[in-house]
Amino acid sequence: MGHWRHTSSLTPLRAAGVAVSVALAGLELAVPTSALAQSARTAASSSPLAQSAYIATPDATGDQQDDGTTIPGAAASADDPSGANTDTPNGASANTSATTRQTTSGDQPSDETTGSILDEDMMRLNTREAPLDERRLRKPDVNLSTEETPGIRVGTFVLRPTVTQSINTETQKDGDVKQTRAFLETDMKTTLTSDWALHQLLITSEGAWQKNVSGEGEEQPDFRINGDLRLDLPEETTAHITGGYHFYREDTDDPNAIQNANQQSDVQEFTLGASIERDFGILRGSTGIDFTRTIYSDATLSDGTVVSLSDRDQTSGTLRGRIGYELSPALIPFIEGNVGKTVYDQTTDVAGYQRSGDSYGAKVGVEVDLGEKLRGEVGVGYEIASFDDNRLSDIDATVLDASVRWSPLRGTDIDFGLQTSLQPSTTPGVAGYISRAMTTTVTHQLRDNLVGTFLGGITLRDYPSDSTISDETVYTTSAGLTWNINRYLDLTSTIGYELTSRKVGADSQQWRAGVGLKLKR
Repeated sequence: MGHWRHTSSLTPLRAAGVAVSVALAGLELAVPTSALAQSARTAASSSPLAQSAYIATPDATGDQQDDGTTIPGAAASADDPSGANTDTPNGASANTSATTRQTTSGDQPSDETTGSILDEDMMRLNTREAPLDERRLRKPDVNLSTEETPGIRVGTFVLRPTVTQSINTETQKDGDVKQTRAFLETDMKTTLTSDWALHQLLITSEGAWQKNVSGEGEEQPDFRINGDLRLDLPEETTAHITGGYHFYREDTDDPNAIQNANQQSDVQEFTLGASIERDFGILRGSTGIDFTRTIYSDATLSDGTVVSLSDRDQTSGTLRGRIGYELSPALIPFIEGNVGKTVYDQTTDVAGYQRSGDSYGAKVGVEVDLGEKLRGEVGVGYEIASFDDNRLSDIDATVLDASVRWSPLRGTDIDFGLQTSLQPSTTPGVAGYISRAMTTTVTHQLRDNLVGTFLGGITLRDYPSDSTISDETVYTTSAGLTWNINRYLDLTSTIGYELTSRKVGADSQQWRAGVGLKLKR
């Protein structure tokens, strides 16, 4: 009986049950380990920080070598046959290196989502605030004194009209004769500017109409219109075609005015000109020609006598040229010359003198352009005028011309001008005189909507030494305020004084003051 117990058939069955139990236990241990490795690979591929752990430096054979930064437990795979032998340290290390190489070669992210191209803001839920200098700029304050009106659109042109209505008072004293008057004055100014992509046409007009309401004094109407057509030609070439008309009444203080006249002559001037400018690199050249036609009406004396002044009607032409050398865009020295001729309609005037003649002139100077701070030109030269009548001596003078705008402070502009010209005379035996004028205009912006203006000037009328007329000096000064009520309406006020001082004869004075409203569009 004892032998049966040791040799029974139950012994093989028990051995098979133990083997099955060991296999099931091993399977249960392998399944969690495989799931943990799969989870580790998923986390590593979704995390930018974990991705760097799988990037290794290639060795000499081209394989990625382990740098010791791999995640533990993520090297083995359930599908890897070599992963079955995970009990020994050597097997674990080998399997870890193999898994690392497989991950870096197949699952490594591309450079499009890593490195310097990766935008840090992609990981932010709220983006950064923009710096101060990138925010919307503040709209500048409107300056009514310098802002230009929008104007009126007329086809391809923009029309900007301005009308000023003022009431004025004037006191004029000539020797012992004194006259005072109050008058209404309407001033009109318009600009018509083309809005073309190429070329430009600019038409400007100014007019003043006076009407006496009390007192005595001569009304002085004035009107002018000028046009300038600019043609933009190839090769840095610009051409101008100009034309104009000017109507005015001769001033009583003019040296050629009729003495004791109740109404001076009305003067009409027609002008026509053409010029062309060319830029030759550092050289700049220009040439032009101008024509002027002047017509005088009759003058009326205080006793009603009409005096014809048709012998003063004339036509004059001037040809000019200039060459400049550009030392810099802000400094251009130049040399200029001109030739002119004047022809009177009547060969001799009422006094029997032939006043037609020729004129010549030349000067050197410099153009300055420093932007808004300083710009203009200054020139010095010589000019001479001769006449067909030998009894009339030549008039010659040293010419000093300047036109400069200086802005010492923001909101302050100073315009300075010098002009020398040769003026013909109608007095028998007198050829003419030399006029030297100096003017200064100061414009200061007192407030955003208040502008003050001051003007001062001196004019010297220098007659030849053999002339029967003495020299004269004219002093002028005036001041004004302009209050910009809004973009379209201004309130203006002016006061001025003029003194004509003569070496021989009585002086003359004139005071004028006025206030008005200016309507702009």
